[in-house]
Amino acid sequence: MGNFVFKLPDIGEGVVEGEVVQWHVSVGDSVSEDDPIVDVMTDKATVTIPSPVSGVVSSLSGGVGEMVAVGSALLEINSDGAPSDSPEVIQESDDSPEIPPEDDSEVEQNEPADVPDIPEKKPVTTSPSQVPKKKVGGGILASPAVRKRARESEVDLSIVSGSGPAGRIRHADLDAFIAAGGAVSGAAPTSYSKKRTEVTAVKVIGMRRKISEQMTLSKSKIPHFSYFEEVDITELESLRQILNSSKDESQPKLTYLPFIMLALSKIMPDHPECNGHFDDEEAVVNRYSAVNLGIATQTERGLMVPVVKHVEAMDIWKTASEMQRVTGAARDGSASLDELTGSTFTITSLGREGGLGATPIINHPEVSILGIHKAREMPVVREGQIVVRRMMNISSAFDHRVVDGADGASLIQHLRRMLENPALIFM
Repeated sequence: MGNFVFKLPDIGEGVVEGEVVQWHVSVGDSVSEDDPIVDVMTDKATVTIPSPVSGVVSSLSGGVGEMVAVGSALLEINSDGAPSDSPEVIQESDDSPEIPPEDDSEVEQNEPADVPDIPEKKPVTTSPSQVPKKKVGGGILASPAVRKRARESEVDLSIVSGSGPAGRIRHADLDAFIAAGGAVSGAAPTSYSKKRTEVTAVKVIGMRRKISEQMTLSKSKIPHFSYFEEVDITELESLRQILNSSKDESQPKLTYLPFIMLALSKIMPDHPECNGHFDDEEAVVNRYSAVNLGIATQTERGLMVPVVKHVEAMDIWKTASEMQRVTGAARDGSASLDELTGSTFTITSLGREGGLGATPIINHPEVSILGIHKAREMPVVREGQIVVRRMMNISSAFDHRVVDGADGASLIQHLRRMLENPALIFM
């Protein structure tokens, strides 16, 4: 039996190192060719790397949260087989909280002997027609958190269908299986009657580490100043409803965001200082003619900012379609590195949870960011009369090194005029 050293492969896009996010194997485990062995994060994408050979894992290199250079040893496998060609890399989005992985050796262990006797429970049964096809590579793809829940519910993951990449079992798949009656009935509920003093240490790794680094960089490097305004979007709401009622099946349903994106693209030539990057080392502001709008998007893995590029060349329907496409790709983990980079200005919105105001953090190295808040019916004064209008608050932040207060305010006031008179967006 030979000793095969598997090195972190070159996974493209100029990546020179990756962070170990999760090991799927432990020393002593038997693996088959194409079984998943490790999740590695590169910039903003997480990839699952499969085993190139079959054998027994003899050693691992790199703990969870550690950086590993391309070409460095990842693990050793005692194997008689020769390695296949470059391993296939499957991009995915982890569906569980980023917590320190459990030792896989615990998966098949019995409970300690001193656990009090409990009534014997019947194992989960299923008919042959309910058994899903075997996962690729012969292994069960699931995160440690999913495996733990399955053990606690006495669910055999081999009979659960996974909806994730390569058949990976997510929390939602386990929930659906249990809801369909697959879980053992009578499982003892967790008691919360006693006060708990446990402290759970959650290591900051993967996407959460990237977010932490980016936010620290932005706040430590950029002197922010914030600016707030309220916008009467009554006319915009009327236009939105008209367009949605007359659209064809190929056109997406319009929210407020595509109108805001298109309005920004129209006014940016008048505010070039707000559409750019500040190079800290060279002390140079790079102003862009293209309007590439980053859309802050909440995903299961954390906040991501996919980019809608060249909005200035789009109409309202194309803007909406492209926004839905890139944000959807970010949420399901299929977004490419190109779709996650290159923004010149960022918009962040919490939709119905948008509140009244916020102080958004600029997406370094950009110099501006716009926050969109919840639209609501409000009593306002118009021509000496109290009337009900649909109002929306917007907040913004600018890099005060390169954007003066008057310039930032000018951009927001220009945007307000466009949104309150939406015909201007299309002129």
